[in-house]
Amino acid sequence: MSDSPLKIVHLVSGAGGMYCGSCMHAGTLAAALVRAGHDVTLLPLYTPLRTDEEDLSEHRLSYGGLNVYLQQRFALFRSSPRLLDRLLDRPGLVRWLSRWAGRTDARQLGELTVSMLRGQSGRQAKELAKLLDRLSGESRPDIVHLSNLLLAGLAGPIRSRLGVPVVVSLTGEDVFLEKLPEPHGSAARRQLRLCVGQIDAFVALNEYFAKRMAAYLAADRAPIEVIPAGLKLAGHAAEFGPGQPLPPQAGRSDFCIGYFSRICPEKGLHLLADAFEQVVRGHSDRRLRLDAAGYLAAEDRPYFKRIERRLSTAGLAGRFRYLGSPDRKEKIAFLQSVDAVSLPAVFPESKGLACLEAWANARPVAVPRHGVFPELVEDTGGGVLYDPGNPTALADAIRGLAADRDRAAAIGRRGLEAVRNRYHDGLMAERMARLYRRTVDRATGPPG
Repeated sequence: MSDSPLKIVHLVSGAGGMYCGSCMHAGTLAAALVRAGHDVTLLPLYTPLRTDEEDLSEHRLSYGGLNVYLQQRFALFRSSPRLLDRLLDRPGLVRWLSRWAGRTDARQLGELTVSMLRGQSGRQAKELAKLLDRLSGESRPDIVHLSNLLLAGLAGPIRSRLGVPVVVSLTGEDVFLEKLPEPHGSAARRQLRLCVGQIDAFVALNEYFAKRMAAYLAADRAPIEVIPAGLKLAGHAAEFGPGQPLPPQAGRSDFCIGYFSRICPEKGLHLLADAFEQVVRGHSDRRLRLDAAGYLAAEDRPYFKRIERRLSTAGLAGRFRYLGSPDRKEKIAFLQSVDAVSLPAVFPESKGLACLEAWANARPVAVPRHGVFPELVEDTGGGVLYDPGNPTALADAIRGLAADRDRAAAIGRRGLEAVRNRYHDGLMAERMARLYRRTVDRATGPPG
């Protein structure tokens, strides 16, 4: 293709009202592509999107979560009139119901996952037909981008109906898929491998996850393009060029460790609380603090209360604060208020966006040596690694940062420079547009 603007349709799975790394990545990418002159339509699936930047998504849902659920459970809704479907797809209703729903649990969603991957053969065939009608009724896009692999069942029907190539992002689906109970886990993997041949290009945020998913899908590593995530720098310290003053370190005599992620067992706040207690016991002469921020779902409140009780019992209640689920401005202020950031994920992380956000504000990170973290730290020099799942090793990493604040600040500055140079949204959009053009150029239309 020439360098003329592309028309892109991006289908993005909503996350039921919580902040979701995949949703935020998709929103940042779409906005950067628009700024670069491309025509992007961002269509939310299941629930409205929640991002911490300007929401560019369409108001009207496709595959509304309530309809998807009812069609899975009851045959009556697989042939109900579209007027009823539109009522059930009202974003306000779906958003309200999402507040009362528990976090998406893979163990309870096996049948639904397999059904969605079957596309026209699944129980949501009516939703697929409505989506295809919608896409066909608008001007034909150059390419369609699916935000995650769990939408792969849409690829073949989209290619056949629209005659355009389909790109799929790989963004951490392995954790969900591996929790599926049998026989649904094996059925989902078989169905995904059938879908692979209908997808024109895969894109991952890093080499770690590209290799992980190539093995998972039994696919050649080569077709998976690696395009690192990029942040919108506005508002972050990285917005300003070299030589500009950086946000001051938070502490005077104290040193504050920040946790910024969803509050749930998988993200490991309990490990950080254990490490924090160990560090404080060994540094009675230094005022160490722990601040946490991130989305806290109702079903995770007992987990969080146990952490609070534990720190209170250890006499640390006055040194720990939970600051809620911040918007973009509050998130940046939070990151600039701490001295270092710890992301003690239990499962290997596939994206590492929170690292980039910490580095965008010149804060060093302490992260486990698994998933994408070693790759990011090696590339940027912006953090320290420790043995996964080991609170004592994490305590040693924190202790080292607190003991040498000049070193901690230098590590944070290295991360900042990497974000300025290699992990910003403009470069991400440029790389993605090149992938789109190559994919369109080699596409030969619907499979025969």
